[in-house]
Order: sequence, then C-alpha cells, then structure tokens
Amino acid sequence: MNYNPNSAEVKELLESVLQRHFGCTAQEASRDQMYKAAAITVKNLLSEKRSAYKNKVNKAGAKRVYYMCMEFLLGRSLKTNLCNLGLADAYEKALDKLGFKLDDLYECEPDAGLGNGGLGRLAACFMDSLSSLDYPATGFSICYEYGLFKQMIVDGIQVETPDIWLPGGEVWLVPRTDRTYKVRFGGRVREEWKSDGHCEIIYEDNEEIEAVPYDTMISGAGSSAVSQLRLWRARNTQKFDMRLFTQGQYTRALEESTNAEIISKVLYPSDNHTEGKLLRLSQQYFLVSASIQSIIRDHMAVYGTLENLPEKVAIHINDTHPALCVPELMRILIDDYFFSWEKAWSIVTRTVSYTNHTVMPEALETWNEDLFRLKLPRIYMIVKEINERFCRAAWTAFPGNWGRISHMSIIGYGQVRMANLSVIASHSVNGVSELHSSILKDSTFKDFYRMYPEKFDNVTNGIAHRRWLCYSNPKLASLLDECIGPDYRHRPEELANFAKFADDETVKDRLRAIKHENKIAFSNLVQTKTGKKIDTHSVFDVQIKRLHEYKRQLLNALNIIGLYLDLKENPNLDMQPQTFIFGAKAAPGYDMAKRIIKLLCMISKDIEQNPKIREKLNVVFLENYSVSMAEALVPSAEISEQISLAGKEASGTGCMKLMINGALTIGTLDGANVEMQEAAGAENMFIFGLKADEVEQLWLNGYSAASYFISNERLTRIINQLSVGFAGESFADIASYLLNNGHGVADPYMCLADFESYRLTHEAMMAAYQDKAKWNRMSLLNIAAAGKFAADRSIEEYAQRIWKLKKVK
Repeated sequence: MNYNPNSAEVKELLESVLQRHFGCTAQEASRDQMYKAAAITVKNLLSEKRSAYKNKVNKAGAKRVYYMCMEFLLGRSLKTNLCNLGLADAYEKALDKLGFKLDDLYECEPDAGLGNGGLGRLAACFMDSLSSLDYPATGFSICYEYGLFKQMIVDGIQVETPDIWLPGGEVWLVPRTDRTYKVRFGGRVREEWKSDGHCEIIYEDNEEIEAVPYDTMISGAGSSAVSQLRLWRARNTQKFDMRLFTQGQYTRALEESTNAEIISKVLYPSDNHTEGKLLRLSQQYFLVSASIQSIIRDHMAVYGTLENLPEKVAIHINDTHPALCVPELMRILIDDYFFSWEKAWSIVTRTVSYTNHTVMPEALETWNEDLFRLKLPRIYMIVKEINERFCRAAWTAFPGNWGRISHMSIIGYGQVRMANLSVIASHSVNGVSELHSSILKDSTFKDFYRMYPEKFDNVTNGIAHRRWLCYSNPKLASLLDECIGPDYRHRPEELANFAKFADDETVKDRLRAIKHENKIAFSNLVQTKTGKKIDTHSVFDVQIKRLHEYKRQLLNALNIIGLYLDLKENPNLDMQPQTFIFGAKAAPGYDMAKRIIKLLCMISKDIEQNPKIREKLNVVFLENYSVSMAEALVPSAEISEQISLAGKEASGTGCMKLMINGALTIGTLDGANVEMQEAAGAENMFIFGLKADEVEQLWLNGYSAASYFISNERLTRIINQLSVGFAGESFADIASYLLNNGHGVADPYMCLADFESYRLTHEAMMAAYQDKAKWNRMSLLNIAAAGKFAADRSIEEYAQRIWKLKKVK
C-alpha cells in the first residue's frame, strides 16, 4: 500500500470512500460525511501500516510492551495522525479541490471520551512516542460509551451531562469480534484434584461477560511503527430471553444485557456507595482479564510457549487501577497452563512493572475484603496466597516486626491494597519525578524500599512535544525551524540550541509577536464558543488541571480576591491588566471542588458587573475544558500556575506543555517544577512557598491556619470577603474550611501558609512582565530548556532500563 499518497491520490481515496460508505459524491457530501471519509482513509492506511509492522516484529521475535491504563486521553485523532504521517498538506489540497477546508473537518471530530486528566494524557503521549521511536507497543483500556462527563456550568454550578463522543469518534475504531474473551465474576470456586496431579478449578453459578475488542491505531512521526490501542466493550454472553419479551416483559428481557454492558458505560463511576465500588472493581478486572488473555493468545500464536514470556513481553501497570493483572496472569499460568506456583510467580515478577502516580494516601487504592472475595472469588484466593508467601518473606527481612509487616501486607484490616500488590509483584517500581520518587522511597513505600532497594527507579514524565509544540503552535515551530533547524522534532534535546538566541532582539521580538497572535486566536475561539471577549493586551495567567484541593486553585482565587478588593478601593489603580484563565472538572461527588468552581465563577460574574475594574482584572472559567481546547490555550498562555502544596503533586505534565510554549512558571518546588527549575535556571522561574520537608515539619509542629489569618491584614480582608460573598452568594463555608474546619484540620493544603509568599512572587512576576526584553529572554530560555520534558526521553528511559525493548525499524 502507498503510505505517502499525493493530493490527487488522496482525492481519489476520499471519493471512493464517500461512494462506498455513504453512497454520495463529494458535491453531495455533508461536512460530517467528509470528515468521516477522511478519517476512514487515514484509519485504513494506519491499519495496513500496522499489519506490516506487526509482521516485522513477529519475524524479528522482538519484545513488546503492553501498557495497561484505565484511561487514554487521546483528544482528536485526525489532525495528529495527518501531521505524524506528513499528509496534512496532501489532504488540505485534495479537500480544497473537493470544496472543503481541512480545518473545518478537524472541528467535526469530538474529543475521545476515554480519559480524565494527567494520567490519561500521559498514557496518550507515551503511545505517540512509542510509535515515533519504533518500539513495539500495545495499549489496553476500556471503550467507555460516555467517557467521564460533559461539564456544564449553570449559575456557577458544575452540572454533569453524558459525554456522547462515539457518534463522531467511532469512525476510528476497528471492531475485532474475532478476538473476544470471557470474563468471570462472582459465584463459587472449588478445587478438584485430577489423577495426573494437577488441580482443576471449577466455577459454579458465576456470571460470564464477553469482552469485545475495538482497536484504534496510534501513528508515529516519521517512523514505520504504528501502535495499537485496544479498547474493550462489555457484552452479555447469555442469549436474549425471547420468551419474556414476547410476553411483554421487556425490562426483564433486557435486564441481563444491560447489567453486563454497564461495565463499559462510563469512565470512573462514583464510588461513594457499594454499587459504585462494585462497578469500579468490575471495570478493573474486566480490563485486565480481557487484556491478559489477549496477550497470552498473541504470544502463544508466535512462540507456542509461555516459558519465554518475560523475555518477549513487558506488562506495565500505569497506576494501581490495572494491578489485578498480577493475580489474573497467575490464574492463567496456574489454572490453564498448569505451571507450579513458584514458576508462575517467577514469570509474573519478571514481566510486570509499575508506575506510581500519587503519594496521596486516599488515592492508594484499596478494596473491601468481603466485597473483593464476593466479586472475584478465584482472584481473592490467589491474592491471599501471594500475601501469605510475601508475609513469610517479610518476616525473614524484618523478624518480629509485625507492625511493619502488617503495614506492608496486601490484605490487612479488612482491606485489599492494590499499591502493595503492585510493588510486591513488579520487578520495577518508579515514580514520575525526582522529588516524587524520593518521597516513595523515603515515605510512601519506605519499608518496601528497605526490602527491595533494587526495584525502585525514577522516570520523569514527558509530553508529546510534536503535538503540543509543532502541531499546536506552528508559528513557534516555524521560528524554531529557522533558528535551529527541524531536528528538534525528532530529537527534542536539540531545543537547547535555541538558547543561543537569548540576546537576539529580532528573534525575541518575533517570539513575542507569535505569542500575541496566539492570544488573539484563542480569544476569538472563546468569543465564538461563549460570546465572551478577552483583552489580548492583558496577561494570560493560566491554571489548567483537574480541580482538587491539593492543586490549590483556591490559593489562586484568594490572590485574585485581593486584587479585586484593591481595584474596588481604587478603580484607577495603575496595574498591568490580568486575565486569569481556569480549566478544570471536579469529580461528581467532590463537594469542595465544586464549591471552588462556583467561587471562581461568582468572582468572574461579580467583576463583570464592574466594567471599569473589568478593564484591568478578568476571570475566565472554561466550561468543559478538553484536549482540543488546551491545544488552543497552551500556545497563548504567558503565566503557568503550578502551585500545588509541595510534596503532593507527583509530577504534572501541563507545566511542561506550557513551558515548551514559552509560558513562565509560578510554582512551588513540587513535582516536575524542581527539575524544570534545574533545567531553565532559578532566574527564569518564579518559585515560592514551603518546600516538601518544611510542609512535613509544619504539620509535625502543629499547623495553625488561624495564626496566618490574624497576622496578615490583607489575608484577613480576603477571607472576610469570602463570607460576604460574590454576585450575591456567600462563601462562608470556604472561609470556615480555611479557618476552622469542623470535619478535619483547617486549611489542609496550607493555602494560608503559602499565601504571602505567593502574593509577593506574583507581584514580582508582574514587575518582570513590564520589562519586555527581559520577559522575552526568560520565555525563550524556558523553551530551550524544555527538551528534557519530551515523552521521547521518558520512553527511551523506560525502554532501556525497565522494559528492555529494542527498536524494530
């Protein structure tokens, strides 16, 4: 197949697809039909390319990585695939001849509803890099029908509606109904010893659900590899009860089918009730069981044995959600292939590796032991055996220390601990920034580190720099091409050469002009979508990330309130106009996060009622923030807010996207900020606040939020204003949360402790902004230092140190 068609050949392909799939000509086709025709032609090309690459991998006997993650936040695929394949120009010319604009077709595609935030976006970036670097890779997740949710803001309140993405997104999926697998839940399990000495596992009264794979292809840039993302849909295996249906009992007839298919309905169902917990557990086991069965089937088809599995397969657990792949792989090796326990465990521990993404205790996933046993009886038996054997080994390492062993055990105090299972079963455990990895070794997993020091590693996260720089910010990419050549597109470390232009006034002026053009483009997009205008001569100060207390959007809000009160006192105050832009979703059951969203929206509404103040201060909350919105916003951002409480953010990747596009960071020494400062230089960032060890010490000494309130007059005014409220609504509950939380420690993420340092640093940032030459120089040096934070570097580290992969070209 021709993988590089010219515009005439593309035109023929499009016309052929329109005729075959939609029975129409280009003149008759709607914009949506033409988008789908373009997507189908690209999908077909990628499928053929994937098949050819897979044959090369099989012939070479190359090791493959299987990346397990509950979410892959892909965003839109058409633009990225065309750019990666080098076909954007050919498609643009072909479509122009057919009377269509390629940019219009991009807008037809919905963001794939397969992810939530940083975890899913990282997984998508890694799949892109694996393809671009010619490593054999497959991702596994669930084909969620509705994704997370579509966010609507109604009077400042987040309202969740279904994220219906499949009508426009399903065109990228290739159904593989020839590769379905059965997944068992519930029932009873009994052992029956056979005369040949092996134990047969008998399942009784269990529920069987069918996993149907849908594949989407992930292109690489300038490579022969195409990675595959396999998404599983749940389907009922029982036959439809026609007898009940003909009797008019429609609901009962459909009930079994509905109960099965709900597994792949929604990403992250609320789990603040038993039904939600059962559904999440079912989703996780459904994902890993189908995926492990698929891996085993493909491996056996090539090699005919599982003895060499660790030499040919790397299974990576991305966070704890897929941790059940450990007992599932054990189950298949022992029950289906009759390996001894010791041999099976050796294979598992040499095959599986684990990335931890959080140090937050509440995010280290656990399951109620009784619920776990009820839903997954055979898996519970295996986990229990793993735990008993581990505890014996731990007793040898820490004789007599039952407290430590109890803390390290997989099952304890009626809970099954997924993080402990992941650490015990993996040959490699890594954090995602240097600081995060140190915290894992020194605190979160310190006992495991004492027992298995050789397991622990660090791989700092990275971003798909081609997508977030080259494709999202083509004007900046063109400037870089002129200054340092295009090699940075495939070797991101080459960005360092841009630093040579730090004192070139012409280059810096062009850099500033590009930033302003991007601000205008983003402002126009917001006006088209919302009707709101943004002053493009104001500073674009951006905080875009999941809404969580530890990410401290509230700290940002407190500073904004202070500026607002200043302007209320003196509307003629001489200050640089500032636009604070937020993009965030709160988990449906997360009440405080939703209140912070409402606070931001009400501050914005209150400012709107003061036109003179609005000229100098503006707050914009982006409804239903998404990857495609980020692709427009990130190139326009001038200030990047990375202000989590030190020691809480594992890494962050939004900070890297903003940095590589020339935004300057105001942040704490948390997550990747530490390494960003090392790369760019402390003089080119704005760091404030407590360090991780100082946070820990302050807690030990007894943190008193009220003391900061009393001693800081400005902070007193701001928190009092919370009680008065904005746009007619009081936020006294947030004031109480900061000062006297009746349900726990006041101000648990130390917004008040860091406030003054944050405020003064923000003032210093605004002063620096007035010196255009200095600001442009800092921006340029941040871009030059960002090459380290490309996903290509991360993937090379995983491939060489953890997965032991070789490229197949």
